[in-house]
Amino acid sequence: MQKTWWKEAVIYQIYPRSFKDSDGDGIGDLRGITEKLDYLKTLGIDVIWLSPIYQSPNDDNGYDISDYRAIMDEFGSMQDFDELLAGIHARGMKLLMDLVVNHTSDEHAWFKASRQSKDNPYRDYYIWRPQPNNWRSFFFGSAWEFDEQTEEYFLHLFTRRQPDLNWENPKVREEVYSLMRFWLDKGVDGFRMDVIPLISKPPGLPDADNSDFQKVVDEVYANGPRVHEFLKEMNQEVSSRYDIMTVGEGIGISPEQGNLYVGENRQELNMIFHFGHMFIDHGPGGKFDIFPFSWNKVKEIFGHWHQALGEAGWVNIYLDNHDFPRMVSRFGNDGQYHRESGKLLATLILSLRGTPCIYQGSELGMTNVAFERFEDYRDIETMNIWQEYREAGKDLDALLKAVHRQGRDNVRTPMQWDGSANAGFTNGEPWIKVNPNYTHYNAEQALADEDSIFYYYQKFLQFRKVNPTLIYGDYEQIDQNDEKLYAYRRWDADGAYCIFLNCSDEVLNNVPWPKEKLNYLIGNYSAAEKGMALRPWESRVYRVE
Repeated sequence: MQKTWWKEAVIYQIYPRSFKDSDGDGIGDLRGITEKLDYLKTLGIDVIWLSPIYQSPNDDNGYDISDYRAIMDEFGSMQDFDELLAGIHARGMKLLMDLVVNHTSDEHAWFKASRQSKDNPYRDYYIWRPQPNNWRSFFFGSAWEFDEQTEEYFLHLFTRRQPDLNWENPKVREEVYSLMRFWLDKGVDGFRMDVIPLISKPPGLPDADNSDFQKVVDEVYANGPRVHEFLKEMNQEVSSRYDIMTVGEGIGISPEQGNLYVGENRQELNMIFHFGHMFIDHGPGGKFDIFPFSWNKVKEIFGHWHQALGEAGWVNIYLDNHDFPRMVSRFGNDGQYHRESGKLLATLILSLRGTPCIYQGSELGMTNVAFERFEDYRDIETMNIWQEYREAGKDLDALLKAVHRQGRDNVRTPMQWDGSANAGFTNGEPWIKVNPNYTHYNAEQALADEDSIFYYYQKFLQFRKVNPTLIYGDYEQIDQNDEKLYAYRRWDADGAYCIFLNCSDEVLNNVPWPKEKLNYLIGNYSAAEKGMALRPWESRVYRVE
């Protein structure tokens, strides 16, 4: 297995709109991030991934880009960006930009020209049809929008203001490679590539069976016939010419397809975020049709990916990001065992094989939020399904409870810096309300508490760096499929480790301890290892002697 910096690094994702506001307009910005670089250096992460900061009308909070070479006005200027990048590099960290090239904004100059006439030179930059097929948007409703100017429909797999680019057009691909070079030549250290498996569409755009939307994503929208050709070309023209990290958002990619994207001999991407465990509690009706999840299913998914990729491929390990609920609320216990489960989940993401990604605030144990009114939410996905439910006369109370569990705004409330007004995020009116529990969970409080979740992350990040077996070593589940226990072994020629996680509110007495002598190294309870039973949400890491 190739050893390299991007496998050993730990990523920290920043959602700029919600991280830190420096000018009082209620919206996070680049200078706000620069102000907090020492905080991130203290935490011990290596790479900062910024969600989109490009010029955008914000129909989907920056994932609708109108100018790839300009900074969003609300976030600051290119000078602010240059100062941020210099500050990151001065502290020995790297910067990962978000590359969003499945679609643009409808305000992008290419699309404005494209919609002018059917023979416009930019018409073929997008996907136009005289009649739509039956495809659905990820954000509900049809994936086609009628344009009166030329009396045709354009495809948008996301919002109606995010027209899909036509990657069949070589001019589009060269535009993408050019904008990538622009940022790499400025000194950025790589890209996280948004919905990259969707860039190649199936020939003829056939109708889909919409009875199971997830199946449509996996079998129709993703992994089109030319996607690997396009990614190889991108690597040849751009990525291979720089020492960078390339991370694909692996929507629709199965474990068996993983190495087609990230195999060391494929020359496409370094790694992907896979989605198996992210859809684990989605029922047949989608994310707001909530289905109970099983820890054994989580373990099965991680094990399946490990086996499928083997020594050849690499993944990101994560439990939340800007699109999914707070991990301590979804996978842990954000009440009685908030601290313990927050640390246990840190142990999990930092001890599996892969490049870990920490989402902003997870190191503080930030939780989901439960706003009482739909009007307090800002996410277009939530707004669209609310409208759909109202028009259909469906149960809005039940939907609100589902949004409390699964809505994307759970992870987009402002970063909780201290106990002052608006959690120290802004001295203005925040673009979205702060989670009311900010007086209990904030950075100032965490930094003053030696037993905080923050310091556990810091300690484990240092531990991981000096124990590379936890990075490169093999993996085997050893918990005998106990629903409450997740235990696994990591090993290589340099040594072996056993990790035990009690994923429950109960004391576990019948733990299948290995027969070898175990040397306790690190755990999440302030009183270290105590007996053969695992306390509620306890995590322990041992070295096998």
